[in-house]
Amino acid sequence: METLFATAPTGLRCGFSPPYHQLRSWLQRWKIGTGGPVKGKAFFATTSTKWRRRTLICAANQDAEKLFKRTVEVDKLIDMLRDAHANELQKLVAENVLAFNESFWIRLAARTETCKSEDDKKDYEELALSVMSIVDRLVHKTNEKIESSTDVLKEILKPVVHEAEEISWPPRDPETLILMENEINQREQEGQLDEGFLSEVNAQLRQAKEDEDKPGLEAMLQKVLQLYASRVLSKRSYAKKGSKVLKAEEFLENIIRAPEEEWNRLLINGLTVGKGEVSPDEFYAVIKKRIERILIRTEGGSYQQRILVEYVKGIQSRTEEIIQVLQGKTQ
Repeated sequence: METLFATAPTGLRCGFSPPYHQLRSWLQRWKIGTGGPVKGKAFFATTSTKWRRRTLICAANQDAEKLFKRTVEVDKLIDMLRDAHANELQKLVAENVLAFNESFWIRLAARTETCKSEDDKKDYEELALSVMSIVDRLVHKTNEKIESSTDVLKEILKPVVHEAEEISWPPRDPETLILMENEINQREQEGQLDEGFLSEVNAQLRQAKEDEDKPGLEAMLQKVLQLYASRVLSKRSYAKKGSKVLKAEEFLENIIRAPEEEWNRLLINGLTVGKGEVSPDEFYAVIKKRIERILIRTEGGSYQQRILVEYVKGIQSRTEEIIQVLQGKTQ
């Protein structure tokens, strides 16, 4: 695995799937998830007056049975999607693309609202966004050529690579870094930064290291992996537990989102050995916990897992260096 650091560490709407905030409005309108599990009675309350006047018990039972069977089928699909890893998820969505209708999203939103833990709720919210992104790609890319991983990487590097000039890093114009980050965020949202893409970046990085005459390209590819890791890790927050803000978790998330060049300043201002309120022990504890969460929530041995873990370990290594320097000054 190629390191992310050159030296020692110094809301999408798909074509026919509603956005998540719309799902929440449905829940409020139909009172799903606010007073317990969805019940047949609540469902039938929304049907027409003519339907409510029908009193044939047999027909009502048949409809209830059909509704129950459909709910069971949707639940099975949701469970499969929830348990699938990234590559499996894309395949499952493609195979069941016609199943992602209004009933699916209502059921997924209902299950989200009735979760007992915040972690489970966030899992469902992330699943909804991932499925919507994949469906959106399928809809809009059906008649288009899907870009290869190499093409995606070229587009990401386009703002900072000029064919007529030698590759230099950092770029002369800071604005180009913002353009590169925006491209990564957009591609990640569309589900294009998959294992194939990460494999391509690592292969290019390994080649740049072996050539030894392209330090600019090497640093540029390392930046791509750092921006990717920052983007993915920033999608999930653990900084709040109910109404309480967990300072150590919030501090870690601020560093995760920040460019590597700002880590020193943030660590000095945030740790108790510097000017802050978070002790080193507290910070190391949340770093360890974050790594454990990555290992649980990503596929073992995948490029994604290794890149995310290495990014967090990079923060840990930088913290150790800063603490050593600060404690040396106070002795």
